[in-house]
Amino acid sequence: MKHNRIIYAISIIGLAALILMLNLTSPTEIGPLGVLLFFTTVYLVGFGIITLVWQAFKAVALKQPKMKSKDYLYAAVLAFGPIMTLMARSFGAISLWTIGLITLFLVLAEFFIYKRI
Repeated sequence: MKHNRIIYAISIIGLAALILMLNLTSPTEIGPLGVLLFFTTVYLVGFGIITLVWQAFKAVALKQPKMKSKDYLYAAVLAFGPIMTLMARSFGAISLWTIGLITLFLVLAEFFIYKRI
């Protein structure tokens, strides 16, 4: 339960930083470090949302109120999906083929976690 509070707190701080960044800067003046900060905050917010949804799903559907360390790894991998989609969109290479490759990467990464841990 302690891990969840830390994850949610970091996620809310990341959301606040993301909102401030989107309202106070433009893409041309933010620079490379700002782009890195943008993608990092999007990842942190996504990780918090996926952790919250996964915890609710486990509590309601599976009747397991506690999350294991494996569940956090699953959420960490899934939170990288929107980052890859945003990066593909920024390159102008978004298509059904790209979405399929991103999905395949996420499925393979989740399978790797399932087999290794």
